[in-house]
Amino acid sequence: MDACDNSQGDDNDVKDLQIFADSKTVLADSVIVATGAVAKRLNFPGSGDGLGGFWNRGISACAVCDGAAPIFREKPLAVIGGGDSAMEESTFLTKYGSKVYIIHRRDTFRASKIMQNRVISNPKIEVIWNSVVVEAYGDRVLGGLKVKNLVTEEVSDLKVNGLFFAIGHEPATKFLGGQLELDSDGYVVTKPGTTQTSVHGVFAAGDVQDKKYRQAVTAAGTGCMAALEAEHYLQELGSQEGKSD
Repeated sequence: MDACDNSQGDDNDVKDLQIFADSKTVLADSVIVATGAVAKRLNFPGSGDGLGGFWNRGISACAVCDGAAPIFREKPLAVIGGGDSAMEESTFLTKYGSKVYIIHRRDTFRASKIMQNRVISNPKIEVIWNSVVVEAYGDRVLGGLKVKNLVTEEVSDLKVNGLFFAIGHEPATKFLGGQLELDSDGYVVTKPGTTQTSVHGVFAAGDVQDKKYRQAVTAAGTGCMAALEAEHYLQELGSQEGKSD
């Protein structure tokens, strides 16, 4: 989908929904936006999924999804980030890894104090401050990281078998072009307890409107909700059109 447009009457009622995809335009009475969100990744030697990269071979962006995998059990692991997501993921990984390192480019976390205290008080977690990963290496699977201290510029070797990016997600909403209400992070805003967006007849499901859980099962659940709500909307629309005939 490249873009969308709509024309509205009174009370935000939609008169036409147009979806522009490649070389064609699709007209619809209702639309479900389920374009998801992409985990932000860092780019350094060994971080990619091509030749010589360890993406999905020790490097991931979802500890909850992948952290329990056999390749990570009782192994040293690392998390990059400094927000609540990094705190949550590192704490989660202590259930499986032998040790968890948090690599953060600053000397303080931006996470909530409660989340910080959980991390700092956990004996299995060690924080590496003022540092960035400059290289990932290994033999077919991740075996370690080159970590640079931004203050001393010293590069050290960190032996880990797993690296998890926890630096946020980017929702796929740019194509909407301001047609729907978004929050400060770019996620589609839905009415509490529903998948209804700011435009009548347009619903949002999955990670494009959920920045808290981001799991397949929750996305499927909101997808089901959106389908049911869209069906109900279309039934009401048909009933109104029948009365006007």
